[in-house]
Amino acid sequence: MFPKPVPALKVNTYEYETIPMVKPTGFREYDARWLFEKEINLMGVQALGMGLGTMIRDMGVKPEIVTGHDYRGYSASIKLALISGLMAAGCKVHDIGLAMSPMAYFAQFELDVPCVAMVTASHNDNGWTGVKMGSQRPVTFGPDEMNRLKDIVLKGEYRTAEGGSYNYVENFPERYIADLTARAPIRRKLKVVAACGNGTAGAFAPQILEKLGVEVIPLDTELDHSFPRYNPNPEDMEMLHAIAHAVKEHGADVGLGFDGDGDRCGVVDDEGNEIFADKIGVMLARDLSKLHPNATFVVDVKSTGLFATDPVLQANGVKADYWKTGHSYIKRRVADLQALAGFEKSGHFFFNKPVGRGYDDGLVTAIAVLDMLDRSPEKSMADLYRDLPKTYGTPTMAPHCDDEVKYEVVERVVKRFQDMQAKGETIAGEPIRDLVTVNGVRVTATDGTWGLVRASSNKPELVVVIESPVSEERMRAMFKAVDGVLRENPEVGAYNQTI
Repeated sequence: MFPKPVPALKVNTYEYETIPMVKPTGFREYDARWLFEKEINLMGVQALGMGLGTMIRDMGVKPEIVTGHDYRGYSASIKLALISGLMAAGCKVHDIGLAMSPMAYFAQFELDVPCVAMVTASHNDNGWTGVKMGSQRPVTFGPDEMNRLKDIVLKGEYRTAEGGSYNYVENFPERYIADLTARAPIRRKLKVVAACGNGTAGAFAPQILEKLGVEVIPLDTELDHSFPRYNPNPEDMEMLHAIAHAVKEHGADVGLGFDGDGDRCGVVDDEGNEIFADKIGVMLARDLSKLHPNATFVVDVKSTGLFATDPVLQANGVKADYWKTGHSYIKRRVADLQALAGFEKSGHFFFNKPVGRGYDDGLVTAIAVLDMLDRSPEKSMADLYRDLPKTYGTPTMAPHCDDEVKYEVVERVVKRFQDMQAKGETIAGEPIRDLVTVNGVRVTATDGTWGLVRASSNKPELVVVIESPVSEERMRAMFKAVDGVLRENPEVGAYNQTI
């Protein structure tokens, strides 16, 4: 019988090499993330694979699964440990090798396999690892499945079974590339910066864009798992600044930045303006709703209020559905509502047919941006950005808060704002118009200025976003007010960046 995991072990000991270690906090709301060697060891990953295989069988799903891994120095070994556990639980494994996360999701359709387990730490710092999992294409696990998997693994309730096997799928990237490029080329002459932060997308993004007929300026596309310049995260200002510099240096029409596992895309316009992903979502919603009037778009609670108030979207009959932040939440909501697309401020975009298959794919997003430019030959990316109503927003800010207490802290913050509203107190000098508590709390003042506080689902952090349709002064006033409530909780630490 495979041993039951323990939450902590000392590295370089007999116990570390003979007992699975799995820290409980690694099981997040919609995927799993651990610091490799400090919070999980290879035997712990093997236990995770056995638990996942056991749960798949318990769900009555055919025990076949796609696996892939991102370009980190330790990801292949982690994937092989995961595969050994899956096979021990009786799963037939289809391994597509080095891949971006959307390639693994595509493989579920292309290979007609129901389940997926993609080994990736996405944009997290080196040292982190994780697994994105699902058993029903195109959606991935949410809290119910993750809690069940956590119970199976931590209690050692996994079971071995016969029938496990391994199949390596040769040259799978060629099938993914062919799928995205089997279409009419972009007609407009475009020069595009493709930035990959030395992450996995560097192996695939430039050639896909070139096959679509655009001129590509590669930026940090060499695979290097030390990430020598910056982490591949298109929500991070350091990466966006690098893209903006390259756009201006080369006179590009647009800059596209892909995260470490290729499921997100960030955009910089031709004038070097770094456009937050929710504004790109509004621009794409404008473009797509002309072709598909009365469409529904799902957006996460971190996103701009323009999805509900933009006059162009209103004229096109768009319905905006604000929902919980998290790729699994938005993905499932898009599927449930049969929405045309879903947009997360983090850059996870989900396009249903006829644009995509419902999962998040940074290259599909990039192609949608290029198609938007192709359909607007008289306008630059900066022109399309200027066409949006002006708002004043912050980047996504993340004050430190330990995993063990972050949800409790958010509950306190929610209660504090609810009490303020009940007592008729003001926020940043204005009455509170409404509170949205579907995911943390989004507090909106009567002038439309709003602030969001929620717990990060994959890091020991809180998430803070502020936006005002009025002025930068009002945005800063709301930040000061929200931060004042946060500072009532001593567990909240310093911000990763601020305004």
